Amino acid sequence: MTPETSLKTYLDIATEAALAGGAVLQHYWGQLNNIQEKRPGDLVTEADKAAEAAVLEVIGRHFPQHQILAEESGHQGDQDSPYLWAIDPLDGTTNYAHQYPFSATSIALLIEGVPAVGVVFDPFHQELFRAAIGLGATCNRQPIRVSPTQSLTHSLLVTGFAYDRRETMDNNYAEFCHLTHLTQGVRRGGSASIDLAYIACGRLDGYWERGLSTWDIAAGIVLVQEAGGTVTAYDRSPQQLASGRLLATNGLIHAALSHELMQVQPLNWIPPKLPTASIECS
Repeated sequence: MTPETSLKTYLDIATEAALAGGAVLQHYWGQLNNIQEKRPGDLVTEADKAAEAAVLEVIGRHFPQHQILAEESGHQGDQDSPYLWAIDPLDGTTNYAHQYPFSATSIALLIEGVPAVGVVFDPFHQELFRAAIGLGATCNRQPIRVSPTQSLTHSLLVTGFAYDRRETMDNNYAEFCHLTHLTQGVRRGGSASIDLAYIACGRLDGYWERGLSTWDIAAGIVLVQEAGGTVTAYDRSPQQLASGRLLATNGLIHAALSHELMQVQPLNWIPPKLPTASIECS
């Protein structure tokens, strides 16, 4: 692993990049003119693209030989480099497009495939979450820690629904309903990076989701682990980024949440799609 002094440097550069991306999001807030769908429910705006350009400028200026995996522009750089920057310039685009202030810029550095540095900047609440392996996790430079909640009964969870939820029975609806009955509530934030940051700082106790990309979760994984939490696959085996699935908790409810997730059977039907024509209400 990279020496600690280098991780501090990487953390500072990731912070610079996240702040640059967040500044662009603030600039475009409420002023979007070009909202497009890459696929049903998966939006992209000029803010996504401009924020990504700002982030890439910072990373490219400091580390031109590193690999980059960015949501809008894909793979760049030396594919043989052990260093990979995973960038989501606007995590929570649907929220952002509707002026629902729950979005962030998420920057992670993976070293030989392992998330090692993570920064999540929420410009709408002015919260900067930072972490690196062995250096702990902070919010606005103050140390953070996962919650002390010890049971599902007293927990508050968060999850999300993938873009293909309309086409597959593996859509998280059954899990959402099942766990709503077993806990104090299940939230749906719409930004995986913030969901994970909230696990890290103890506002939420557990998170699971499917259909995720590396740029959605790599930074948050570092935050949760450095704040004392646990991140695995649903069945508590080692989490694999390529799987698109993740279970993250404060550690204390991890076994119980994993057990319940493994018991849930997917729905045996898919709700019909709404008609595309507009419906007028009288």
